[in-house]
Amino acid sequence: MLGHDAASRDRVIAALRQIEAEFPDRNVNVREEISGPIVDALFAPNEAMQKKIASGLTFNFKYTSKIARDFIMARDNPDHVWEPQTTKLLLALAKNAKAAFVAGAYFGDQALPMAQVMKANGGRCYCFEVNATQSELLRANAAANGLDNVTAIERAVWNRSNVQLEMIGEDSHASPREVAAGGRGFSAVTLCDYGKEQGVGEIQVLTIDIEGGEQIALEGAECYLKQPAGKAPSIVFEVHRSYVDWSNGLQNTGVAKYLQGFGYTLFAIRDYQGNVDMGNHPVELIPADACYLEGPPHGFNMLAVKDVALIDLHKWRIVRDVSPKLLTHRDPKLHQPIY
Repeated sequence: MLGHDAASRDRVIAALRQIEAEFPDRNVNVREEISGPIVDALFAPNEAMQKKIASGLTFNFKYTSKIARDFIMARDNPDHVWEPQTTKLLLALAKNAKAAFVAGAYFGDQALPMAQVMKANGGRCYCFEVNATQSELLRANAAANGLDNVTAIERAVWNRSNVQLEMIGEDSHASPREVAAGGRGFSAVTLCDYGKEQGVGEIQVLTIDIEGGEQIALEGAECYLKQPAGKAPSIVFEVHRSYVDWSNGLQNTGVAKYLQGFGYTLFAIRDYQGNVDMGNHPVELIPADACYLEGPPHGFNMLAVKDVALIDLHKWRIVRDVSPKLLTHRDPKLHQPIY
């Protein structure tokens, strides 16, 4: 009932933010166990929302996921939508990029800020998103913000073109799976075939978040991955214990070995999966062989680069023997930024 009145809803959310900051038991995940469920009850599923970030971008989105919830709970004019340090890293990589591929672009939470910084350099951001609702929002948000350098592609990325995929799961957690011959689903394309279609010979940034399909999508980008340092893209992608077996170390996973075979060096990106004000705190990167990975099944983003000089160039910080998961309710020595 409170959710039907915008002013009342805003007051509840403001009070919950204050409670989160002051909650006395730091072992409790207040957002997931207390405040988040209350906020969920204030909104109707798929309710249309709008919010602006500090760069001036305005996002229209629907209340369908934790991404929407955390964005709504953020302060006014935050500097990102989701995952502050990953966004910061992507913007640094995109600043001078002429072409970027974003697989799993959603409503543009990270793709549109990338496109915004790329536009000044004449760069174009190619965004793959098969969810029809999110793809429509992506196009609408790009148009509303004057980002005519965004190409939205409603096709799945895979290691073979002209196959059909289906998505298993809900919204941002839907995972791709190939459909049996003769079945109906989403049309898939390899990134190499798409790039050839569009005349994109080089890409500077490749980011993939497709819930377990990351390695298969990377296999379809081999033409770009085998290019030499200076031409091959920097890659940001998600790994999750539900899809990737890292029991022998992150550096020995299938996706890590695949990328290392092309000369890439891999790092885990320390980040919150949410909207958290990190200010100017530097991006912290953990070498793949120095990650603390204990705990329940979880996921995080990784960076793969051929030129490790990028780390010094962007003043990113190398840290070791800590978790990529930044969490407020776990051991701060493992799960908090290093100050």
